[in-house]
Amino acid sequence: MDAYDGLIATLALSMGASWASGINLYAVLLVLGFGGATGNIDLPPNLDVLANPLVIAAAAFMYAVEFFADKIPGVDSGWDALHTFIRIPAGALLAAGAVGDVSPVLTMAAVIIGGGLASTSHATKAGTRLLINTSPEPVTNWSASLVEDALVIGGLWAALNHPALFLVFLCMMLTLSIWLLPKLWRLLKTLFQKITAFFGDNSKYDSEQKSVLYPEIAFGGGGAKNTIDELERLKALRDSGAITEEEYSLAKKRLLGE
Repeated sequence: MDAYDGLIATLALSMGASWASGINLYAVLLVLGFGGATGNIDLPPNLDVLANPLVIAAAAFMYAVEFFADKIPGVDSGWDALHTFIRIPAGALLAAGAVGDVSPVLTMAAVIIGGGLASTSHATKAGTRLLINTSPEPVTNWSASLVEDALVIGGLWAALNHPALFLVFLCMMLTLSIWLLPKLWRLLKTLFQKITAFFGDNSKYDSEQKSVLYPEIAFGGGGAKNTIDELERLKALRDSGAITEEEYSLAKKRLLGE
């Protein structure tokens, strides 16, 4: 039973640290380092370096920087883009350090899983923030940042004190991310297309928009075959994210003369 409990605790710490690193790496380093230095957390030998005062001071400084940068619309997305190259490798390293001295095969497995978890949580955070930043008001941005900090700290606390419960929570968060990421991608793709069109060749954009929103002009009402072909084209554009559901409905109504 003790071996089983130890395995669950190691898995929870390894997966929890890597997952949380994708959201806020410096909060993870600060919580683990401070907890280890004060004796509240029994860190694995390979993570003892986090309890060094210099490491704690560096993590605290960078957490303070991120705390403010993360609440400024636009700046937070730039910060996330930069940390794509920091959070993911760090999450993989923390996962490997948390499993301790094991065989190279298990260490490599921990690196792969840790990197994957950090990538998933980082992509979910960065994509959500990009969409939130389309709103001019800052309250939503601040709220999202505070919720993320609470998730990191609360998640680590649960991983250390209730590892089995945390693993259930982690599975729920991963399921949510898997469901959310494709939707975020489609929304962001549509947003970038509109931004590109706005700053690009507007005449070409107007022509394309007119052919979508007013298909009877582009196709001249050329019979049932053209109508069916155009309906299929509109559906493909909607499914690819090139047009929104509202634009699809409007074009369909115009095409059918409703």
